[in-house]
Amino acid sequence: MKILLVHPGATWATADVWRGYRKALQRAGHEVIDYALAGRIVAAGGWLNYSWKKSGLPKERKPTRNDILYAAGVFVLEKALHHRVDWILVISAMYLHPEAIVLLRRAGLRVAMIMTESPYDDEGQKRVAALANCIFTNERTSVDAFREVCHSSHYLAHAYDPEVHQPHAVNGDTPAHDVVFVGTGFQERCEMLRAVDWDGIDLGLYGSWMLLGGRNQLRQHLYGGVIDNRQAADMYQAAGIGLNIHRTSTRWGRDAPRVNGAESVNPRVIELAAGGVFCLSDWRAEMSDLFGYYVPRFSTGEEMGELVHHYLGAPEERREIAERMRQDVQGQTFDVRATQVVEALEAT
Repeated sequence: MKILLVHPGATWATADVWRGYRKALQRAGHEVIDYALAGRIVAAGGWLNYSWKKSGLPKERKPTRNDILYAAGVFVLEKALHHRVDWILVISAMYLHPEAIVLLRRAGLRVAMIMTESPYDDEGQKRVAALANCIFTNERTSVDAFREVCHSSHYLAHAYDPEVHQPHAVNGDTPAHDVVFVGTGFQERCEMLRAVDWDGIDLGLYGSWMLLGGRNQLRQHLYGGVIDNRQAADMYQAAGIGLNIHRTSTRWGRDAPRVNGAESVNPRVIELAAGGVFCLSDWRAEMSDLFGYYVPRFSTGEEMGELVHHYLGAPEERREIAERMRQDVQGQTFDVRATQVVEALEAT
C-alpha cells in the first residue's frame, strides 16, 4: 500500500505518534510518503508575513492563523496526486486545514485520520471527521460519536516504540529523581501535585507548566521545559517512580471544563510499562484490561503522597510490579497498531 502520511504539525507529543506509525508502516513493507506539515507551517508563516510587510497592506490585512494553515496544508493535494497514493493518513488533523481535506475528497482520494485528542476535543474532531473516509480514535468511549459522522470509525489504542521504550542503561548526565513526571501541567495535574507533601522527596517535573503561579511551591520542582520522548524515557529509567496523571481538561486554562467517563489509558502508561519503569497512576477502566488491579493507583493528591512514601521505601515491590507491567504490555506496539490500521483501510 502507498500511503501519504501527514505530520500532525506539532513538534512534540503527537509527533511521536507520527514517528511511531511511520517506522511501523515502513517495516511492514508499505511505501510511506511524508507530508511535513510542521515545517510547512513555519515556512508558510514566514513567507506570508514577509509578503504582507513588503506589500504595505494595512494591519487588518495581516495574514491570519487560518491563512497560514491553509497555505501550509493545501499542497497535500498536489503531493497525493503526484505520487498516486492509495490513502492519505493524517495524524491528529488539528493543524491540517479542513479545506485541504475537502479538496482531497473532491479529487476522489481516500482520507483516513488518527484522532489523538479524544475525548477532550471530540466536538472539534467530529467536524473534521465528517470529511474523512475512515477514522481512528484513541478513546474507546468516543467511537460511537465518530460513527455518527463517519461510518468507518474504529478504536485504536495507544502504542509504544520498542526502540525507545524498553529497559535500558542511561548515561551519568541523566538526572536521577525520586519521582518524575514529564508532560503538560493542566490544572487538574497542578492541583493534585500541589496536595502532596513533597518535603524530603526529589520530584522532577518536565514539560510545559505555565499554569503554575509565581509563588506555587511546585515551581521548586521544575527542572526543564519540553523534552523529546527519548529524553523522557531516560528520565523515567533513572527515577525511582514514574508518575502518571491522566488529563481531564478539555482545553488549556485554569477554568477549562473537565471530561468525565473516559476509559482509555494515555500513552504514558503504556510507555512506562514497556520501559520496565515502576508506575503510580490514577485509574481508568482500560487499566484493568491491561494490568488487572495490581498497579498502585490513587484518586487524590493525599493518596498519591501515601503511595509515593510507601514505594520509595519498597524497592523490591517496585521491581516486581514494574516487571509484571512490562510483560503485560508486550504486543502493544506501533507495529501491531499499524497492522490494525491497514486492515481497516483495506476493508473500507
